[in-house]
Amino acid sequence: MSTYSEVLSQVQSLTPQEQQQLLEVLSALMRDRVTTQTQGKRSEIDAALIEMAQDPEYQAQVLQMEAEFAVVSWEALQLGESSV
Repeated sequence: MSTYSEVLSQVQSLTPQEQQQLLEVLSALMRDRVTTQTQGKRSEIDAALIEMAQDPEYQAQVLQMEAEFAVVSWEALQLGESSV
């Protein structure tokens, strides 16, 4: 019998109150795990953003894209304002 099946069998023998308590504990464990994983990923993203912000080549690309889209953005803004 697998571990999951064994645990399930044991849980089924618990009282409803014990099952509720177990659910609450398991929920808290899962919340903690998800929070920890999310924080780890967020730290990775934050580190990448900091690196990008300090990269002169990236900054040059951003300025070039802003210049290329400036005219289109201005035209879109004017169209939006004229339709209001």
